[in-house]
Amino acid sequence: MSLTSTTITWTFPRSSAWAGLFVPRGGGGLLRRRRIERIVEVDAGEEVRIGDLAVGATPADHEGGRGFLGTEVAALGYLIRGSHRIYFAGDTDLFEGMATLSAGLDVALVPIWGWGPSVGPGHLDPRRAAEALRLLHPRLAVPIHWGTYAPLGFGRLQTALLADPVAEFLRHAAELAPEVEVCVLDLGETLHLDAIARGDRG
Repeated sequence: MSLTSTTITWTFPRSSAWAGLFVPRGGGGLLRRRRIERIVEVDAGEEVRIGDLAVGATPADHEGGRGFLGTEVAALGYLIRGSHRIYFAGDTDLFEGMATLSAGLDVALVPIWGWGPSVGPGHLDPRRAAEALRLLHPRLAVPIHWGTYAPLGFGRLQTALLADPVAEFLRHAAELAPEVEVCVLDLGETLHLDAIARGDRG
């Protein structure tokens, strides 16, 4: 799959910082109704250029509905290319072609769980997330998407939901993708990409 089959050039004043949202094609209306103005709608395979930065939309294996009477759109991940290559998987399960998304990934932001005590379809669990690392071959992986919400009546499980998926992911990643460094970020912690280029996280 080529991520550059279509290239969109987005221009903005260099004097101001660009702040906007990339969304699957067809999903912009929902956000515009909430008065969000800078929205770029993309399909898998399209790439948007913002100055020296390229943002490519990638496929994802996840149901695309947006709630009752919501718009049905494709689920996407994003590949960001600039001085580094970063893959944001979004909500997804393993899918055919994940191994060919990009060579030379610096960072993969990989979901490792869902929002409750079990993982539904279209999500990676800790073992499948480690299998994704084996396919993606990033230099560094950051686990995301776990322990955010405890379902009603399951508040006492919140501590386990915050800790167990990470511990399991670390165990599987060490087994299936030992060459990939895993960085678990605390709330508010920053990962400096220039440190990755130097081979450290300082």
